[in-house]
Amino acid sequence: MSVWDELRGQESAIDVFQRAAAASRPGAAEPGGMTNSWLITGPAGSGRSTMAYAFAASLLCDEDGCGRCPSCAQVRARSHPDLTAVVTETVQLDIGTARELVERASRSPMSSRYRVIVVEDADRMVARTSNTLLKAIEEPAASTVWVLCAPSETDLLPTIRSRVRTIGLRVPPVDQVARLLSERDGIPVDDAARAAREAQSHIGMARRLATSPEAWARRDASLDGVLALRTTGEAVRKAAQLVQLADEDGSAQSADRDERERADAFRSLGIEQGAAVPRQLRGTIRDLEDHQKRRAKRSQVDGIDRILTDIQSLVRDVITVQLELGADLINERRSGEIETVARGTTSEHSLRTMDSIREARERIAANVPPVLAIEALLIAMIPRAGRHP
Repeated sequence: MSVWDELRGQESAIDVFQRAAAASRPGAAEPGGMTNSWLITGPAGSGRSTMAYAFAASLLCDEDGCGRCPSCAQVRARSHPDLTAVVTETVQLDIGTARELVERASRSPMSSRYRVIVVEDADRMVARTSNTLLKAIEEPAASTVWVLCAPSETDLLPTIRSRVRTIGLRVPPVDQVARLLSERDGIPVDDAARAAREAQSHIGMARRLATSPEAWARRDASLDGVLALRTTGEAVRKAAQLVQLADEDGSAQSADRDERERADAFRSLGIEQGAAVPRQLRGTIRDLEDHQKRRAKRSQVDGIDRILTDIQSLVRDVITVQLELGADLINERRSGEIETVARGTTSEHSLRTMDSIREARERIAANVPPVLAIEALLIAMIPRAGRHP
C-alpha cells in the first residue's frame, strides 16, 4: 500500500509531489521539479497533513513512499529520525517552538538525504513566530525540506507566502471518502456514506463519526432544535448546551491522553502515583498541567467550530430546498424538519443566518466568549415574526 493511497480526490497535487520526489533523486532527469519550501493549503478535512507526511515519506523512502519499508512505518508513527512533525496542540505556535525548528533545520540528516520539517498548523503562527522562521524557510539548507500546512495562503504572512511553493487541495468527493472508510477501516457501506456526507468530506471527522457512536450522538444533540428556536430564552439555553457539548467532546478526546501524560511524567521523574510531588519537581508538573489546559482550550474552540460547521450544513440544506437547487441534502435524516423550516422562512433569512455564522466565527477568533458568540448567532436565527423578548 503506497503512502499516497489514503488521499482521495487530489490527483493533480499528488502528481506534483511525486514529480518533486522523483526530481530529488540523484541523477534525476528533471531535477528542477524539486524545491525545499512548500505550503499545502485546503479546507479542513481535505488531507493537508496526510499529503504532507506522504510527501515526507516519499523523500525519506528509497522506493518513493512504498508504504511498507521501515522508513515509511517510522514516518507513519512520526518517529523517523529525519522527520520533525509539528502539531500545534494549543491556540498558537509559540516562539520557543519556532526557535527549536530553526535549530533543527540547520542539522544534517541522520539516515536519509533530507531532513523534513512538517508544520501542520502554520496558520497558528503569530507574526513574531513567522519572522523567526523566515530566514530558515527563505534560504533552507540543501538537505532540509519545509512543508507548511494552512487553510489558505492568506493565513500566512506575505513574507512567508512569497518564499514557498503553494499546492492547493480541494474537498474530496463524498463517495470517495466513503469508499476510503469502507476499504481502510472496514466500516459498513451505509454507515461510511452517512459519515462522509455529514462530515462534509472531512476524512478525519468522517472516520470519527463512523467509529464513535458517542461522537454521532453529540452531533445529533447539537443540531436538535436549532431550526425550531422561537424565543431568546430558548436560544440562550441552546447556546449553553452547545458549549457544554463542545467541552464534553474535547474532554472525551483528551482525558485518557492527559492521564497517560501525567503518569509518564511521574514515572520519568521517579515519583510514585499518589505520592506528594517534591518541591523541586513541582515546576515540571505545573508546566505539564499548563500545557494540558492550553490544549483543552484549543479543543473547546475546535469543538465549537465543528458545531458551527454542522449548523451551517443544516442552514445550507434549508437554502437548497428553498431555492429548489436539487442538490443532495447533507442531513438527509432531518429532511422533514428541513422542508418544514424551508416553507416557513425565506431564503433571505437563511442567507442572513449564513452571515451570522461567519460573524460568530470572527467573534470567537477575536476572543469573544464562545457562549456569547453562539447566543448572538442563535438569536439571529429566530424568524423575525417569531421573536419574543
